[in-house]
Amino acid sequence: MTVSAPSASISAQDKGFFGHPRGLSTLFFTELWERFSFYGMKAILGLYLWTAVSEGGLGVDKALALSVVAIYGTAVYMSGVAGGWLADRVWGGQRATFYGGVLIMCGHIALAIPIGITGVYLGLIFIVFGTGLLKPNISTVVGGLYARDDQRRDAGFTVFYMAINIGGFVSPLITGALADGIGFHAGFAVAAVGMALGLIQYRMGRKHLRGSAAVPTNPLHPNEKGRVYALILGAAVAIAVLGVVAYLLGDVEGVILLISIMSVVLPIGYFTVMLRSKKTLPEEKPRVIAYIPLFIAAAMFWLIFEQSASVIAEFADSHVDNHVFGWEFPVAWFQSINPIMIIALAPVFAWIWLKLKDRAPSTPRKFAGALVLVGLSFVLMYFASNSAADGKVTPLWLVVMFLIMTAGELMLSPVGLSATTKLAPKAFASQTMSLWFLATSAGTGVAAQLVKFYTTSPSAYFLTLGGAAVVLGAALAVAAPAIRKLMAGVE
Repeated sequence: MTVSAPSASISAQDKGFFGHPRGLSTLFFTELWERFSFYGMKAILGLYLWTAVSEGGLGVDKALALSVVAIYGTAVYMSGVAGGWLADRVWGGQRATFYGGVLIMCGHIALAIPIGITGVYLGLIFIVFGTGLLKPNISTVVGGLYARDDQRRDAGFTVFYMAINIGGFVSPLITGALADGIGFHAGFAVAAVGMALGLIQYRMGRKHLRGSAAVPTNPLHPNEKGRVYALILGAAVAIAVLGVVAYLLGDVEGVILLISIMSVVLPIGYFTVMLRSKKTLPEEKPRVIAYIPLFIAAAMFWLIFEQSASVIAEFADSHVDNHVFGWEFPVAWFQSINPIMIIALAPVFAWIWLKLKDRAPSTPRKFAGALVLVGLSFVLMYFASNSAADGKVTPLWLVVMFLIMTAGELMLSPVGLSATTKLAPKAFASQTMSLWFLATSAGTGVAAQLVKFYTTSPSAYFLTLGGAAVVLGAALAVAAPAIRKLMAGVE
């Protein structure tokens, strides 16, 4: 039977990709093209929604458009619950990754067709379900390339994280230029092409994955299938009914509120199930408990960070001077600042963690530092917002803000991916990775409700959220020793 993770000896011997397993190359380029499509579309989605119809957009109310962009991110990461379950129990991580890519490509094609808001909703639904299959499971496959005690794991995830940002850097430049020069649908079309290239590359390099996450870790017993599939169908019908009721009671805003509530309730239920499950071993339960404060910290981090495509995009569109020597560059290009900084700084952080080895800050302290930094980035935007009261401000405000955010991201995101694969109970491997992405979902779910207050007072909005993140980061730093004790055996 194919195994889902290598032995320590096999893992150590495989150094075909810059000292890392050759399979990392396959996953690196697959993730690059998937993120190219994701961030390329996301960079122009908000602009497409709130831009006037006469200028090629849909003319949606700006406050509602901000909520739609935020709740789209919520739904994307929330769908990872289903994707992780299907990988753990039905398909395995490798097949789930491929099927997800196919759905994502279909979603971008729907957005590329000029059929108005119908194309937006249809496309986003496809992308939500597709990303739910691909995103948590491709990270699980990365983790399966390394033995649990392989010291290259954190560095490997940082290298993998660079793929996200190479795709994220290039795509807004292309989709933004196409949206300005030809039209928004041309930008969405090139995102579909990017995902197609990712699928081709994945199929060609799959042989190098050495069976990592090739089979379900907790497959359904034949006697379980009828009951489980009936439960899935019942849950799907119940969610659909709730969605219809929410729409009838509150239109689109009612659906957004429903998704926001689900984004908070789901992780609570998930932690409860894992802690109470007999399949979670006694020695694994303290690790799950240790994961809870890390999850809360990550949710707060992403609540702020993911607003770069909504609130920050709107600030750039309305209050930032985007002229260079008299030439007006696309507003979507601001979305490439963070990825290019990741590309520049990720090798530095990877080198620092390898150099420090046992002297490196613990995972909880890295998370605490990330929270403080992302909070300070919004505190900086408080001053930028005050300056914008006198007219459009220099792009340097956003450059410095993204620099601070990026440093925080590198202290949390690749480290969090690695910590998740180490802390996950064996029976919930892919599902715990889905839980990691639920932190983003919970953060953006709350943000979908908060962004409505941005248009009322931008400066107060930035200061309140930024200050809250700094305070939470300080509290996590104080609690770090106790959390690390619960993580015993993996750090």
